[in-house]
Formats: sequence, C-alpha cells, structure tokens
Amino acid sequence: MYDPVQLRTFLTVAQTLSFTQAAGRLGVRQSTVSQHVRRLEEATGRPLFLRDTHSVELTEDGEALLGFARTILEAHERAAAYFTGTRLRGRLRFGASEDFVLTRLPEILEGFRHEHPEVDLELSVELSGTLHERLDEGRLDLVLAKRRGPGDERGRLVWRDRMVWIGAEGLRVDPERPVPLIVFPPPGITRARALEVLERDGRGWRIACTSGSLSGLVAAARAGLGVMAHTRGLIPPGLVRVAGLPDLGSVEFALLRGGRSSPAAEALASAILSGADRLTRPA
Repeated sequence: MYDPVQLRTFLTVAQTLSFTQAAGRLGVRQSTVSQHVRRLEEATGRPLFLRDTHSVELTEDGEALLGFARTILEAHERAAAYFTGTRLRGRLRFGASEDFVLTRLPEILEGFRHEHPEVDLELSVELSGTLHERLDEGRLDLVLAKRRGPGDERGRLVWRDRMVWIGAEGLRVDPERPVPLIVFPPPGITRARALEVLERDGRGWRIACTSGSLSGLVAAARAGLGVMAHTRGLIPPGLVRVAGLPDLGSVEFALLRGGRSSPAAEALASAILSGADRLTRPA
C-alpha cells in the first residue's frame, strides 16, 4: 500500500519543508516529488501537506504518518541489509553539533551500531564551527552541523528551521539596556548570528554567560541570566520564546562528508537522513 520510494520522498519534504529542496536532496525533479506526494495522499486518502507559493506545512495526518513512514523504511532497510549479506567494517569518525545533545540522535546512532557492529564509530560533539574546521583538516569523516550561513550549500540538507530568542519564562528584555546574551564561544555559528543581527538592528548587548556546553547555556537561561539564540524546533524544556528582539532568520543543518568517503559513512548518512524527523524531538 505504501511505496518505500514515496515514503522516503514524503520524509524528505517533511524535513526540509520544501519540494524544491527535497528534489535537490533526492536527485530528482520537483515534479517527481509532487507526484510521489500526490500518490501517497491518494493511498492514505488524506492530505499530508498544506502548501502554497510561500510555505509547506505538515497536516495533522502528515504528522501521524511520520512515525509510520520511518518504521516502514527502517524495516525495509534491515531486510535489504540482511539479504545482501554485506557487513561494513572500519573506523568512522562522526561529528555532531551540540544542538543535538538533547534530541533523539542517540537512538539513530544506537540503531546504526546494532546494524553495523563491526564499524568502530567515534563520536565528537562540538560547536558547528569547530566541526567544519575539523572536517576541513581531515580529522572527521562525516559531520552533522549547521551550515555557516546564507550561500553555504555544502553537504546534503537535513533540516531547515527558524532561529528564535529564548529565555526563562517571564523574562523581559529592557529595550533601554544592553541585551544580556547567553552564547557559545567562538567559532559558534549561533553566536555570530546573534551578534550580527543585534548590531545590524542597532541594539547594544553584553555577554552574560559563555559556555561550550549546551547544558551550561540552558542552565544559565533557566536561571534568568539572559537570552540565547536557538533553533525553534529544539527549544529545551523550561525555556520559552522571548519577544521584542530582531529576527534571527533561518538555519540549515546539513550532512557533510570529508575527503575520505567510505561505505560506513554512506550508511550512517542514510540512517540520519531517514530518521531526521527524530532530530526535532527531545529525548
């Protein structure tokens, strides 16, 4: 009833919220993406997306299909791996952005380790800027991180979202005083974006807390020390959006490969792309 190819297309559109970006990631025409979604909607008998010329959003039924689609595709991939009899081996150095510490990325990695026990997976959790540097230096094989900004099209797009200001509930930012910022240290991409938009808006700012750990930043924000720029879909528990500050724009997370590609890196990339909707859910 549900074609795996159409389900993979559906998941890709749900992750990118763009038929154009989904087509680019899948390497097909946009008309093919539309056709796959239409056939899946015919199979389910329900609309899966609300779309116009400016935006794409999941319907309630589309949200429900996410989990089913992922489960079907995972079963399909396990069966394919079993019957092809291929066993991956070797060392794989994978870097993940701090943004995903509190998400279900560990579940994806656990599934990969279960499917490929002979792969020596080495995980590094760093700032996105640091991961880009380590990848360029040849010290990582695969990276899941923020793109550096507009115009950066490296890697395969995994997920796009808005960036928002967050802080403790009830926190108010005095427009007459410098904005108290809770930020990662350089070369944090989020830090650079926050400073850039405040300066462009003519707002004064001061650093209230710096930490290389997302947990440290969240603790400072919960204590009411200031505001932090964060991805809308990954707002940690106990924090809420803060109004009255300039728009931070969008952010894109991408998978980037190093110069030394391998079957293990391709397999992990495929697992992450298939389960990307889990990256927007807290653990």
